Amino acid sequence: MDVWAIDKATILLVDDDEDMREALVEGLELADYHVVSFSRAEEALEHITHEFYGVLVSDIRMPKMGGFDLMKAAFEIDSALPVVLITGHGDVPLAVEAMRAGAYDFKEKPFPVSGLVAVVERGLEKRRLTLENRVLREELGKLSGLEERIVGKSPSMEELRSTITALSGTDADVLILGETGSGKEVVARALHEEGLRKDGPFVALNCGALPADIIESELFGHEKGAFTGASGLRIGKLEHAHGGTVFLDEIESMPLDLQVKLLRVFETRTIERLGSNKSIPLDLRFVAATKEDLEAASNEGRFRKDLFYRLNVITLAIPPLRERLEDIPVLFHYLTRGARARYRKEVPEISREFLGELMQREWPGNVRELRNVADRFVLGLEGQPKAAGAAVVVSGPQSGTLAERVSTYERDIIAVELEKNDGKIKPTYEALSVSRKALYEKMKKYGLGKDEIGE
Repeated sequence: MDVWAIDKATILLVDDDEDMREALVEGLELADYHVVSFSRAEEALEHITHEFYGVLVSDIRMPKMGGFDLMKAAFEIDSALPVVLITGHGDVPLAVEAMRAGAYDFKEKPFPVSGLVAVVERGLEKRRLTLENRVLREELGKLSGLEERIVGKSPSMEELRSTITALSGTDADVLILGETGSGKEVVARALHEEGLRKDGPFVALNCGALPADIIESELFGHEKGAFTGASGLRIGKLEHAHGGTVFLDEIESMPLDLQVKLLRVFETRTIERLGSNKSIPLDLRFVAATKEDLEAASNEGRFRKDLFYRLNVITLAIPPLRERLEDIPVLFHYLTRGARARYRKEVPEISREFLGELMQREWPGNVRELRNVADRFVLGLEGQPKAAGAAVVVSGPQSGTLAERVSTYERDIIAVELEKNDGKIKPTYEALSVSRKALYEKMKKYGLGKDEIGE
């Protein structure tokens, strides 16, 4: 059964007292709940499945199978099912024992139906949350290969994976464009692991982190006595990567004089160690990455034009997280799974409200920043929605696929921001930290503000 196809939750009500049962059914139905009632516990048990979207409400004292035994049988099917027990005055100790055994709550007779409605409402929210988290975990479990490395279902991520797959059978050099924390090394590793060189070494170098006085030696290696302190032969990173892939991160930080030598390596696939005149042929694929506009940097004289043109043959652009908010739910679950393994702590249930808050943040640190939030969440240091007034509160749909629910979130966020800005485009895309083009595309997708986008 597809739980997301259920329009309304179902309350399974079990009570052998016909008058009590009818009164509770009437009260719950007046509260707009779908109720299926039974006089015998065994009948209700047949309706409980691992995908059941609802709450079980049962009297404790009944002939044959009582509420306590029904709860234990239900937990054998799904231990996360919310069970509310109805007790007589003398059954309170038994109800307390049931709470210790996992019951969600209990109501002592006599009680107003409104009290039961409130408990059922909380139980349904817990059940919905459990099922949504379960579906997300199942989706993550189905990921394999490239989908497991490049996580996301947005069109931009689908396109990115498709391009990586298309490049997998080639040795073409690639330039990766992306903001800080967007996952440039992840993409570079995916290019390597999906490509012809997956059995060779993957050597990652951060050009901005290497001291200027040793970067040439690190890249090319040196012969014994090549300079003061060169007491022996050193194999450089490029030579070490023979047969594999070299990832040059923050290539915009490489000194200009070294860019000349790197260009020669790109063109000839040979190197010369420092202190040697012997050319060493290399079998390499280069993947470079930058967070800057290299064309602008080359026009300003901060980056060599000839190296820029050599790099700018095949480019992969990683979209910032703020432009693919629909990926946040599955990506956050993926990151919490990694945090669970690192910290050996179970992942708390992730509420819709918290995911909604995450989808409203600006994410200047992109996926790296989201990973930090996931770590704090698993450690119990973060997880509550912002206080009222701190962010726009957007209500979510109660049914539909994960993609449909996320799309509704995104549409509501954009609609609220447009209304707040009187339909003006510039303050809206600035507030949401997206480009004008990205906002137009999403407005067109969701049918928002058609007058402003020329439709």
